[in-house]
Amino acid sequence: MVVNVAAFIASLDGAAPAPGLSAPLAGLWWAAKGDWDQAHKIVQDDNGRDAAWVHAYLHRVEGDLGNAGYWYRQAGQPAAKDSLEAEWERIAATLLGSKT
Repeated sequence: MVVNVAAFIASLDGAAPAPGLSAPLAGLWWAAKGDWDQAHKIVQDDNGRDAAWVHAYLHRVEGDLGNAGYWYRQAGQPAAKDSLEAEWERIAATLLGSKT
């Protein structure tokens, strides 16, 4: 069961995300596994703000900052300026409702 960022990171050893994860968290999980296409497919079909935030992150990973900017605005989030790793962890912590 994923209850915090540490458990979420530990779940990356598995072959698939934990059952019951929200679409944004599942997308973030696939992004961490290096499967950008699967992550993008999941979040592009979700209209929520959390999915838009992960969508922005994915386009930042891709290097498409213009598209990322659009999705940050949809998410109501400022465009990230820190490392991709720091942003990934911040998104995970926020979506999981925890800091560690």
